[in-house]
Amino acid sequence: MARLTLGNDVVKLDDRTLAHVEAVIVTKLRRHEPFVFTWEIDASLGSGRVSRWISPSTNWDARFDERSPMSLNAAWLQRLMKTANSPGGLRLLPEPSADAPEDAEEPAESAHP
Repeated sequence: MARLTLGNDVVKLDDRTLAHVEAVIVTKLRRHEPFVFTWEIDASLGSGRVSRWISPSTNWDARFDERSPMSLNAAWLQRLMKTANSPGGLRLLPEPSADAPEDAEEPAESAHP
């Protein structure tokens, strides 16, 4: 499992997902665009979700199990960037299939009570 550390929070993701999330974070920070990143907490840790404000002053680190960089899915990056640019901020989405149209809508976000 790869690990994304944001301040004191550690998010465990598979390497492929983290590679895409890292690309979004780097792009947003390079553009000086702070944003919110929200992820779900594992049920073993009490479930729920966490949102963190990501800005150039955020201390973050991405650690991968794989040594070699992997190719990135442009359609997935586009969808992740779209969420990062929205008022709700970056959230994890499933990787679209290689033959999915790039302008296809991502799954609707579940309603929060």
